[in-house]
Amino acid sequence: QVQVVESGGGLVQAAGSLRLSCKVSGPSLDTYAVAWFRQAPGKEREIVASIFWSEGTTDYADSVKGRFTISIDNVKNTVYLQMNSLKPEDTAVYYCATDGGSGEDYDTWGQGTQVTVSS
Repeated sequence: QVQVVESGGGLVQAAGSLRLSCKVSGPSLDTYAVAWFRQAPGKEREIVASIFWSEGTTDYADSVKGRFTISIDNVKNTVYLQMNSLKPEDTAVYYCATDGGSGEDYDTWGQGTQVTVSS
C-alpha cells in the first residue's frame, strides 16, 4: 500500500528557512513521481515542486525557483522540500503526494503540514 506522511512545518520569520519531510512507503519506489503542493486560504491548490524518484529530475513553480529545493534520501525513503528565503506569501498548508508509479494522477496524499511565514 502506498503511503506518504509529511512533517516539518511551523512558524518562521520572513527570509527564514524550513525543511519539510515526506516519508514515502510502498512497492517499487523507484518508479514514483513525488510532488509538494500547497494551498493558501481562499486560493486554489498549486504544485510547488516535483521529482521523479529514479532519474532525480525536478521541476519547480516559477514562484519558488531559486528558493526551494526538492530532493530524495534513498536510504530513508524520504522526499525533502528545503525552503529558503521564505516570504509571507509562502504561507499555506503544504501537502506531499505521489502517483505511486502510475505515471498518471497524484492520487496518494498526506495529511498536510502548516507553514506560516510572518513579516
